[in-house]
Amino acid sequence: MARGEGQPGGAAQPYDVGVTKGRLEAFSDGVFAIIITIMVLELRPPEGAGLEDLSPLWPTFVSYSLSFALLGTWWANHHHLLHTAKTVNGLVLWANLHLLFWLSLFPLGTAWIGETHFAPFPVAAYGTLLSLAGVAYYTLVRALIRTPGQTPALAAAVGRDFKGKLSTVMFLLAIPVALVWPAVALAIYVAVVLLWIVPDRRMERALAE
Repeated sequence: MARGEGQPGGAAQPYDVGVTKGRLEAFSDGVFAIIITIMVLELRPPEGAGLEDLSPLWPTFVSYSLSFALLGTWWANHHHLLHTAKTVNGLVLWANLHLLFWLSLFPLGTAWIGETHFAPFPVAAYGTLLSLAGVAYYTLVRALIRTPGQTPALAAAVGRDFKGKLSTVMFLLAIPVALVWPAVALAIYVAVVLLWIVPDRRMERALAE
């Protein structure tokens, strides 16, 4: 068994599989980049050369923009989370893979809501995907905080994670709403993006301290 990263004397810890924090972050960044690349490949140029030829593309472009903003939010939070953390172990590795699994389905959900022009059921399914990703991110945070030898600054920086929990609740709320008013559900998804536009300085403060 590999020595625990950041542990006193390098002592092995439960679930320690020798995964370094840098390697985990690099792998995750690569997956985020691939997901965005797959989504942008769904954008096709118009067949004509006129401005009116862009009109049929608006649902695809709007769905891509929404997913790009949401993925960007998750990437930024994920980056700050791992940057603040001191140690990782096997449990964190699987929790991170759990998150990446749901995020990897974003190209499917994005294409579906765009191609169906935001039909009720696809928009509800998209909200389900967002909710599962939110739960997976929360699980990753808990796993990191509980990692042996973890810096106390991480738990202090996360705190009650009001914005994270509120975001997941909003995603869950949007699911039944989408079945009746898909436009309102889309507005809820956009509201989550706007919620995170205001920079979250908790991680920076934790690192500074």
